[in-house]
Amino acid sequence: MAPTFTPQTPFGRVLTAMVTPFSADGALDLDGAQRLAAHLVDAGNDGLIVNGTTGESPTTSNAEKTELVRAVVEAVGDRAHVVAGVGTNDTRHSIELAQAAAGVGAHGLLTVTPYYNKPPQEGLYRHFTAIADSTELPVMLYDVPGRSGVPINTETIVRLAEHPRIVANKDAKGDLGRAAWAIARSRLAWYSGDDMLNLPLLSIGAIGFVSVVSHVVTPELRAMLEAHSSGDVQKATEIHQKLLPVFTGMFRTQGVITTKAALALQGLPAGPLRLPLVELSPEETAQLKIDLAAGGVQL
Repeated sequence: MAPTFTPQTPFGRVLTAMVTPFSADGALDLDGAQRLAAHLVDAGNDGLIVNGTTGESPTTSNAEKTELVRAVVEAVGDRAHVVAGVGTNDTRHSIELAQAAAGVGAHGLLTVTPYYNKPPQEGLYRHFTAIADSTELPVMLYDVPGRSGVPINTETIVRLAEHPRIVANKDAKGDLGRAAWAIARSRLAWYSGDDMLNLPLLSIGAIGFVSVVSHVVTPELRAMLEAHSSGDVQKATEIHQKLLPVFTGMFRTQGVITTKAALALQGLPAGPLRLPLVELSPEETAQLKIDLAAGGVQL
């Protein structure tokens, strides 16, 4: 059974872009993934993104992606939205992943802008609509030009929002002006995809977060969101400022690397990384501990 779908908050409000746990030999750790998923939902997440960038999707196989979705859906049931990352730079490949995810119970799809091949806006439009047409699942766009090389322009977002199953956008563009216009014109459910901008994006109409730091501070992020929603902007700002060391520390290097290190420090499932990602050095780990402690994270 899927969680309740509402147009205003189609995937909930606080979602974690979940890491993919691996065993010591680098194999997929499905038991660890289920334990981590349950922990994150218990901490207050409404949804989990699996097979996204933070899930090391570039280095997992199609079969691993499908098994991971199946396992996480099994672990959290109807307690949270399980959104499967299906974005690639090959539309046919993305459709295959989308249909496989739908087949094992995913509640929604995350579709990143095609990377490396730099399609024009019309190519983006056709890519996203083809994926949305391929299943009955609601779709969240993922706009991250720093990784993909191409932004989704506001006009394209407005066009895409006309599709009945394209219901949300994960914004990692880092441009509050463009975001404000796109939110106003598209009426998509807008999720911050940049933890440092979680609070600023709420102020211009975002409804929630797809977060990386929520691996370790979900209760604080939810408290910030609820304070802002209730009109207590001062309290929301105080929480945001308290978390600044966490936002900074978790992105001193690539976010998957620091997240897996932080989870290991807390005794939670994570495991090693797959090349080309590499573990933190002892010096980097020491700095991460300082950053997390400064933000109130218990290790």
